[in-house]
Amino acid sequence: MNETQLGILLRVISGVLFAAMMATVKALEDGAALGQVVFFRSAVAMVPLLIFLWLRNEFPAGLATRRPLGHLKRCVFGATAMFTSFAALAFLPIAEAAMLTYLSPVMVVALAAVLLGEHVTARRWWGVLAGLSGVMVLTVPAFGEGESALIGIALGIATAAFTAGALIQVRALALSESPGAIAFYFALFCTLAGLATWPLGWPSPDGVTLVLLILSGLFGGTAHIAMTLSFRYTEASVLAPFEYLSILWAAIFGLALFSETPALTFVIAAPLVIAGAILASTPGAVAKKNGRLKRI
Repeated sequence: MNETQLGILLRVISGVLFAAMMATVKALEDGAALGQVVFFRSAVAMVPLLIFLWLRNEFPAGLATRRPLGHLKRCVFGATAMFTSFAALAFLPIAEAAMLTYLSPVMVVALAAVLLGEHVTARRWWGVLAGLSGVMVLTVPAFGEGESALIGIALGIATAAFTAGALIQVRALALSESPGAIAFYFALFCTLAGLATWPLGWPSPDGVTLVLLILSGLFGGTAHIAMTLSFRYTEASVLAPFEYLSILWAAIFGLALFSETPALTFVIAAPLVIAGAILASTPGAVAKKNGRLKRI
C-alpha cells in the first residue's frame, strides 16, 4: 500500500468512526443529559489525543501558544456546534443530521468574505445556491411533519453556522499554531463546558449508558486522529471525495441500528448539499486583503 492509498484508507476510517460516534450519541438520547454527553465525548477523546501528541513529540512542548484569545474564539464556536449537533440527533435521523453539517463550507464563503476579506468567485456562489436549495428541499416538507422535524433542521443549520465560525478561526490560527495545540485546547474547553452543566442535573448512568458514553469519546477521538493522519499522507484534493462518504456511513448506521429509512427529501437534498460544499470549499489558511494577511 502506497502513501496515497494509506491516506485514503485513513480518511474512510475516520468517516466511519465519526458516523459511529453519532450513532452512540443518538443511542444515548434518553439515558444521559446533553452536557453529560459533551463531557464524556470530549474528556475520553483526550486520552487517544494525548497519546498521539506524545508519540509525535508534541506533548507538552507542542501545546505552547501565542494566541490564547484565538483559541478561545475557536473553542466557543466549536463547543456550541457540538452541543447543537448532539441536540439535533434527538430530532433527526443520523443521515440528515450528518448531511446538514456539510452546509458549513457554504457558510464559510459568506463569513470569509465578511471577516477575512476573501474574494468570492462565481463558482463559490453557485455552491452557496446549491447548498441553500438542498436545505429548502429538506425544510419545506418539514412544515407539514410537525414541530419536531423543524427543530431538528434548525439545530442542524445552527450546527453548520457555528462550525463555519470555528473553521474560519482555525484557518486564522493555523498560520502560527500547531494542529495538536488547536485540537487539544478544543477538547479541553469542551470537557469543561460539558462539566459546567453538571449542576443542572446528570442522571446516573447504568452500565450500558456508561459504555456508550465512553465509546462516543473513543470514536470521536480516534476519528480525529485518523483524519489528521490522512492529510499527512495524501493531498486534501485527493481526499475530498471520500469525506462525503460520511453521509453514507451515517445512513447505514441509522438504518441498521434505528430503522431509519432515508426519505425522498433526503435523497434529493443530499446531492445538492454535497455539491454546494464541494463548490464552496475554499483552500488556504488565511486570505489577503489589501495585500496583507488578515487574522481574526
